[in-house]
Amino acid sequence: MTTYAIDFRHSSINFSIKHMMISKIHGGFNSFSGHVQMEQIEDFKNAEIRFDLDVASINTRDHSRDHHLVSADFFDADRYPKITFIKTATEGDNKNFKLIGDLTIKDLTKEVVFDVIYSGHVKSPWNTDAYGFSCTTLLNRKNFNLTYNAALESGGVLIGEDVQINVELALNPL
Repeated sequence: MTTYAIDFRHSSINFSIKHMMISKIHGGFNSFSGHVQMEQIEDFKNAEIRFDLDVASINTRDHSRDHHLVSADFFDADRYPKITFIKTATEGDNKNFKLIGDLTIKDLTKEVVFDVIYSGHVKSPWNTDAYGFSCTTLLNRKNFNLTYNAALESGGVLIGEDVQINVELALNPL
């Protein structure tokens, strides 16, 4: 098995969610770690994959909103400092496939499915191998007990339920 390091300068974990029924808020996590190990980078069937996100590193470019998101109203980062994803299976071919795993937020674990596109392999100008992946999923935040909301005077709610997750991943073999 080969272990792959995450190229953090070229990888990101981001999300977007409907705000006030008319726009989307975008954010991400500035600090995360991962364990990726497999026999061949093109074959995820036997891969071991785990990601841990540091909840307190959430960044929506609004300090007061970020502070609220790590509070007990949302992620409760003091009690639940990590969000964890552990791969359980894959389906499909090696270029476009489904990455299935257990996502744990606030001690609630649910199965999620990421659509993954393998972008390919290149040699960097520094003679290192780099492999790229784009991963997306849509989840309902209420399934993870992220239920805070507020009614709008004009009707509707402040925060949507569906959260779009986008992961851009660059890996380098160790």
